[in-house]
This record gives sequence, structure tokens and C-alpha cells, in this order.
Amino acid sequence: MHLIKKYANRKLYNTTEKKYITKNYLSDLIKSGEDVIIIDNETGEDLTASIVSSLIAVKNGKQDKDVSTSLMFQLLRKGSGALTDYTKKYVSLWQNAFTMREDEIDGLVKKLVKNKEISQTEGNRFKKEITGFTNSLKEWISKTIDKRVNEILEAMNLAKKSQFDQLNSRITELEQKLTKFEKNEKNKKNEKN
Repeated sequence: MHLIKKYANRKLYNTTEKKYITKNYLSDLIKSGEDVIIIDNETGEDLTASIVSSLIAVKNGKQDKDVSTSLMFQLLRKGSGALTDYTKKYVSLWQNAFTMREDEIDGLVKKLVKNKEISQTEGNRFKKEITGFTNSLKEWISKTIDKRVNEILEAMNLAKKSQFDQLNSRITELEQKLTKFEKNEKNKKNEKN
């Protein structure tokens, strides 16, 4: 367990290793599986959730209290595709379960028709009703999962790639202006001399 103290000057101090660390180092600690607690040096307030959320690109520095620290640790450790991978795996499990059920129903209907317990028409109608119900249920589950994933992503307030691109573009623009300004100031200084 690493106890990290955050100072007013935004520096992070790892009391376990007895040294100042960067956010990149903190990110690497978490990704390597280390448990971390981050507290405010003055107040003792637990800042873990807000600091970790900033490591996974929460915009505006806001942390929604509904998003647990453990979820953020897992997402950071597993990378940006973790939530998508989990959702795909979950949906796949449900689809496999429904597929098995459809196969079982098909076998059951064939057996009932073969034993002349129901007619082929009744069997076809029964399969159609069950398949329709199954498809409706699949659609409902898929929509519910999509909705929940979107709620989680919204609650985490993650920055989008386009926002990072805009920020990078703005930084480049400001760097160019700063270089031009410094060059002009240097030229003015040279003219005075």
C-alpha cells in the first residue's frame, strides 16, 4: 500500500518510498497493480478518486461521486478498452445462452412433431413465438447495457479524442505565438543595442 500525500503546490509525495513522484509514476504504480491512497497533506481528505480520475482523462477536474475508485483503478490498469471489452463479453454470454435455448427449442419441437404430439404447423408457430420473445429480450438487454455503459462513461466525464486534438492544436498555436513573441522581443532588444 502506497500512501501518497498531495501538497498545496500540487506535488505528490510517496511516504512509502520517501520521495516525490510525478503523475506518470503514480499511473505506472497503479497499472502495475499497487494499491494507492492519496490524501491532502493539510486536511487529510482522501483525494484518491479525484487524482485517479484525472489520470484517466476526466475533463474539468470533476469527479462524479457515483464512480467508485476501484472501478477507476480497474479501468486504468486494463486500459481504455476495458469497459468495451467487458460489455462485449457480457453480451456474448447472453447471446450464447439464447443460442443454446433456440437450439434446445428446435430439438424439442422436432421431437414433439416426430412423436406426433403437435403438428408441424403448431411446432413452427411455437418456435416463431419463442424466437420472437428471445429476440425482443436480446434487444432489450442490448439497449439496457448500452444505456448503462453510456451512463457510466458520462458519469466519469471522460474527455473525448476530439477534445484532446483541439487542446493539442491550441497548444501548438500558442507555442508558435510564444516563439514569434520571443523572436520579436529579441529583435527589439538587438535594435536598441
